Amino acid sequence: MIAHKIICVLLVIFPVLSGSDSFSADQKVEAKGEKPVPIPTPRLPRDNLLVYRGSQNEQNPVQSVDDWLKRREEIVNGMQAIMGRLPGQEKRCSLDVKIEEEVDCGKYIRKLLTYASEPDGRVPAYLCIPKSALTAAPNSVPAVLCLHGTDNEVGHGVVVGLGTRPNRQYASELAERGFVTLAPNYPLLAKYQPDIKTLGWESGTLKAVWDNIRGLDLLESLPYVKRGQFGAIGHSLGGHNSVYTSVFDDRIKAVVSSCGLDSYLDYYGGNEKNWYPEKGWCQTRYMLRLADYRTRKEDIPFDFHEMIGAQAPRSVLIIAPLKDHNFQYESVDRIAAAAKQIYKLYGSSDRLVVEHPDCAHDFPEEMRMKSYEFLAMYLNR
Repeated sequence: MIAHKIICVLLVIFPVLSGSDSFSADQKVEAKGEKPVPIPTPRLPRDNLLVYRGSQNEQNPVQSVDDWLKRREEIVNGMQAIMGRLPGQEKRCSLDVKIEEEVDCGKYIRKLLTYASEPDGRVPAYLCIPKSALTAAPNSVPAVLCLHGTDNEVGHGVVVGLGTRPNRQYASELAERGFVTLAPNYPLLAKYQPDIKTLGWESGTLKAVWDNIRGLDLLESLPYVKRGQFGAIGHSLGGHNSVYTSVFDDRIKAVVSSCGLDSYLDYYGGNEKNWYPEKGWCQTRYMLRLADYRTRKEDIPFDFHEMIGAQAPRSVLIIAPLKDHNFQYESVDRIAAAAKQIYKLYGSSDRLVVEHPDCAHDFPEEMRMKSYEFLAMYLNR
């Protein structure tokens, strides 16, 4: 387990893959002051995670966890080739938390605050603190990162019960159940409009990941919060935001993704119109660079098969409704089947769970309750 502690906890970047003639020339944009992450070709199969790339670009069978970690490293490098490199110490600064509002919500206190995730960049967030936590023993209360779906009106307010969308109040419901929750706003939604280009970000996705990582730092600063053992939950945009973040930060031990993913190959049936700049996954707030793969989506150097596999042996609950118009549940099953290979390698197959409620793109009460039970089980309350 210690061997797969990754970038965000230790704040070191994964090493770039070695070699020369096996890399594509697709990577055109360089990170600030750094060479781009090269993309090895041909791409390893997304549905077979039990192979890794050898020193001569050959495919070798994964026979141990150490072998898998070589494949995992390539997956993370593939993510960084599209998203940009995860920062190191140059982006880390004092959190400088400022409380804007405090509301007594009965069983918990809700605080609207901002924190500095990077120099010249402040993130708005809701922090919900159960009143029972205020008298709890140090390092004893579980905490969950609650990531909101697409909402351009109230943004992160939707997960604390503000706005008009039903079935999204998982941050407040978890707080009522004794969890400390933090709900940062996603960049470029509602009132949170950072200039990501000026700040040096190559994608909104990685900016969100970094904001979330610093949010975990904020949670760790609270004396009553159990450190290094967080949950992450999100619906829709929040569902894939949870997955992306937990690939980079293994302080997250349990993930719930509701209506948050299918394979890039299956997104809206693979319709090419969704892969132009500022459409679908190719929007500035996601990964604009994915538009380069419009006619060759099979070459995208990472997919959810691999990102869910990269969670192992941590606990993951994927909720994929039968009538979701955004993401295909059959695709989710193929993703889970691929990821299960790695969970079996770790001897933890029971920690990857898929639910198929008979509903549309929603997070109904029954699924939320199952999610809360799942988080409670694996965060060792």
